[in-house]
Amino acid sequence: MASFGYRQIPAREKRQWVLRHFNSIARQYDWMNTVLSLGLQHLWKSAAIRALELNSGDRVLDVCGGTADLSILAAKEIGPEGSAVLYDINRAMIEAGKPKVARTSPASRIWYVQGDAEQIAFRDGQFEAAFVGFGIRNLTRMEKGLEEMYRVLKPGGKLMCLEFSIPASGWFRWLYHFYSFHIMPLAGQILAGTREAYTYLPESIRKFPLPDELASILERIGFSNVTYRPLTNGIAVIHLGTKA
Repeated sequence: MASFGYRQIPAREKRQWVLRHFNSIARQYDWMNTVLSLGLQHLWKSAAIRALELNSGDRVLDVCGGTADLSILAAKEIGPEGSAVLYDINRAMIEAGKPKVARTSPASRIWYVQGDAEQIAFRDGQFEAAFVGFGIRNLTRMEKGLEEMYRVLKPGGKLMCLEFSIPASGWFRWLYHFYSFHIMPLAGQILAGTREAYTYLPESIRKFPLPDELASILERIGFSNVTYRPLTNGIAVIHLGTKA
């Protein structure tokens, strides 16, 4: 069995559930994220890419890359000699992001590959950096996806995982829970025509490992120098690790 939010579903079916979920919101994904995060998602993503300290000429992999926000930010850092591969299983999300990519200066160094993050279609040791933003929790086997990211990194390559978490302080956590379970689904129903999709989001966050738990998973996979940095009182967290 596997979790889809608070539901338990057969593990073999989760991929289709996730595909249906993102197909239903692909066109509204960017602006809904901006509205629901009060614009903070852009600050979180910029901070996450800066934390990677990418170099000119790096080849990077954006796993579960969706509508390409992280790919665009990374492509600006790696310069004309570098390349960014946006890797996502959902074609609707990739297509929704393409017009945005086309309007940016580094569009020519962003490549698209549709594929499963649990079976990344690249050879071992091809990338200087691999990152995932708000997507790893959607996998059926999260650890398998992280292991695949480890595999395709070069020795010394860097991992970055940006994911939602639970705020640290009690009063802020209460406010966040109220917003997540009451305001977000209502906003999804009114603005995007789907309450269910924006009920899944906060549920999937609550099922995701806490920062110290995810750090332990990364170390068990083989990453060294694992650190994490909470953002906005812990609503989002940047995890970093290095392949030995």
